[in-house]
Amino acid sequence: MHREVFDRDELALISLFAQGLCIETIARRLELSERTIRRRSRALCDRIGVTTTIQVVAWAARRRLI
Repeated sequence: MHREVFDRDELALISLFAQGLCIETIARRLELSERTIRRRSRALCDRIGVTTTIQVVAWAARRRLI
């Protein structure tokens, strides 16, 4: 997989998860609902075939995307 796997907004979301922020805090920062953040994080996981956001963070970090 390459950099194109995630767009700029998705990388921003991954970066917020990497900072250890909870869904509620991320939702407030991005001015989105918690449900939207959960849905987007699930989509990130599905796209690369993992089950947790920490796995997405690790995957992105190993590829120097964040």
